[in-house]
Amino acid sequence: GTLNRSHLQRLAIAQSRVLIASGVPTVPVKNLTGSSPVNPALAGITGILMSAAGLPVCLTRPPKLVLHPPPVSKSEIQSIPGISHSCRKTTKKQAKKGKTPEEVLKKYLQKVRHPPDEDCTICMERLSAPSGYKGPQPAVKPDLVGKLVKCSHVFHLHCLVAMYNNGNKDGSLQCPTCKTIYGVKTGTQPPGKMEYHIIPHALPGHADCKTIRIIYNIPPGVQGPEHPNPGKSFTARGFPRHCYLPDSEKGRKVLKLLLVAWDRRLIFAIGTSSTTGESDTVIWNEIHHKTEFGSNLTGHGYPDINYLDNVLAELAAQGITEESLAQEKD
Repeated sequence: GTLNRSHLQRLAIAQSRVLIASGVPTVPVKNLTGSSPVNPALAGITGILMSAAGLPVCLTRPPKLVLHPPPVSKSEIQSIPGISHSCRKTTKKQAKKGKTPEEVLKKYLQKVRHPPDEDCTICMERLSAPSGYKGPQPAVKPDLVGKLVKCSHVFHLHCLVAMYNNGNKDGSLQCPTCKTIYGVKTGTQPPGKMEYHIIPHALPGHADCKTIRIIYNIPPGVQGPEHPNPGKSFTARGFPRHCYLPDSEKGRKVLKLLLVAWDRRLIFAIGTSSTTGESDTVIWNEIHHKTEFGSNLTGHGYPDINYLDNVLAELAAQGITEESLAQEKD
């Protein structure tokens, strides 16, 4: 006859008592690693107990972290069609010299004769009153007000010049209210090398194509005038860093945009690591990369159906879009 559930539970409990009494160690099934042998009787009991209690029975090995693809020989690596070379180096690109901050900003601003009755979101003083900025004084009258031409946000000219002087001074400006970018935004990534090629393995979730592998290498060095602590050395942990994209049409588009980001020195920065707390070290800069090849235990792996769209949005936030590709040489 069929055993009902309560009978099964009593039986399982009785059996487990016998096992415990006979000195068989009882281990929680969830913590099994693939290597330790499970007493078959115990596995059976656990199964009965869990199914009797209406719980799913799961005696599988825990997933393994797969950071790297299987070994790839040099002959298996291919260059990426439509993208010249397979390596890019950056050196320091000097900001365009000779233009004063006031001259740079004039291109992006219209004068406002009658300021609106609102606060300047930089200094928090009324736009109708002089700028409240207290730092080194720019060569601009503190009561001049300007409107950014694309987004129409209004600020004290004095405050915008001060903000520009506190940044990279690279000829670009980002609206502090809506993040619209004027000019070409560049970063402060230290010198290094970016390699990229196709390897003959598929990523989880992208079984229909091969994989683009990017290898970033940045050596430690000394911080320049654009960095947080000029003249002080900086560390560079975890390089070379290997990152992966599917070799699909969209994956290749992301790579092309990442090359623009690399040339504009926007992929890495020098700062404080959010994972280790170490300061004066090379960190990722707001453009997420997948560094885990065959699993997604860290959240930096595949499958992740939203990743390519997310990274395209992060690139756009840095001013890098399809239009940028037309402007840049490949």
